[in-house]
Amino acid sequence: MKKAIILLFIFISFVTAASAQTVYQWRGQNRNGVYNEKNLLKSWPAQGPQLLWVNENVGNGFGSMSITPDRIYITGEKDTLGYLNALDLKGNLLWKSDYVKEWVKTFPGSRSTPTVVGDLIYVCSGLGNLACFDTKTGNKKWFVDRQKDLHGQPTLHGHSESPLVDGDKVFVTPGGKDTNVVALNRFTGKIVWVSKGMGERPGYNAPLLIKLPQRNILVTLTAYHLLGLDAATGELLWKHEQDNTPLAERNPGYGDTHGNTVWYEKGFIYYIAGDGNGAVKLSLSADGRQIKQVWRNKTIDNFMGGFIKLDDRIYTCTSGRKDLKCIDANTGIVTDSLKVGTGTMIFADNMLYYYNQKGEVNLIKPAPEKMELVSTFKITKGALEHFSHPVISNGIFYLRHGKALMAYNIKE
Repeated sequence: MKKAIILLFIFISFVTAASAQTVYQWRGQNRNGVYNEKNLLKSWPAQGPQLLWVNENVGNGFGSMSITPDRIYITGEKDTLGYLNALDLKGNLLWKSDYVKEWVKTFPGSRSTPTVVGDLIYVCSGLGNLACFDTKTGNKKWFVDRQKDLHGQPTLHGHSESPLVDGDKVFVTPGGKDTNVVALNRFTGKIVWVSKGMGERPGYNAPLLIKLPQRNILVTLTAYHLLGLDAATGELLWKHEQDNTPLAERNPGYGDTHGNTVWYEKGFIYYIAGDGNGAVKLSLSADGRQIKQVWRNKTIDNFMGGFIKLDDRIYTCTSGRKDLKCIDANTGIVTDSLKVGTGTMIFADNMLYYYNQKGEVNLIKPAPEKMELVSTFKITKGALEHFSHPVISNGIFYLRHGKALMAYNIKE
């Protein structure tokens, strides 16, 4: 009896430790672009903060990076193959491993951010394939082909999902007619459950996990619907349609680009779609089984820049007018604008970091009354489009532009 109790105690301790592991992933620990950093510079010199180092050999791509206490993990494409690069914190290559072919059509290169949990890394390619690697050696543990193994549908501009891990599961959206969203065992790559969802192709979205007392909910956007799935079983709990594109016109590239992870706070879901419903606030029932639309602002067309919610304000870029907007989170009404172009955005130490598609990095003070542009500098390394999302870790601002990864000192 004593032996059984001891074994049970060991098992519970193991499960508790595993669930408490820090996850390094897309847009930070909570997948919302908010970095818990303090004592950062509140303004920069004209030429920008100090450039500590640059590595110009990470491969083609737009994917952001995950940064652990001693490593940087970033993907890139070279000669049609996709590679996972492991760097030290000075930008030196420690190892790189291929995960077979990468996206080489429109905007060629890697798209997603690796997810690091314990000694395992999960990488999703632009073709939608999922691979798992060992963090120390780079050895490939398992590989799943999205089309062959999961019957997924292709996208026009390449799969852009950053893997989400919950417990012993990793989630992926192959976009198949019957295998729309799938949970895999993260240690083996074997299927745990399959959801038919709405049978749509993927929507370039990185999902979010909402943790409620009764259940965890996986929330993601496919081509024309926001989906809420029970993370334990795959049951479709609710959906919210992107009705901006008529049924007859729902072809790849028309109304199906939804690259922003949703935001959940105090019973409400906020999402912003590029060419769907625009900016939306939904109320979520206490048991997670029902949603109700609170407001919708169709003038907000943010495809993939991310957004930040601070108190009762939402900060988001727009692609049509090419500026930064502040929205009242209670009403959905725009209260302020700043002409800084279309871009990607993160937040740390009471400041917005806005990287626009002209290659300018802007430091913005998000005062409740009016936004203030404090400092700007131009990225001179790398090539092609400025699409990547920045990362801040331990007072260092990391930014990817094509093959180049840069590290800037922004400590006060």
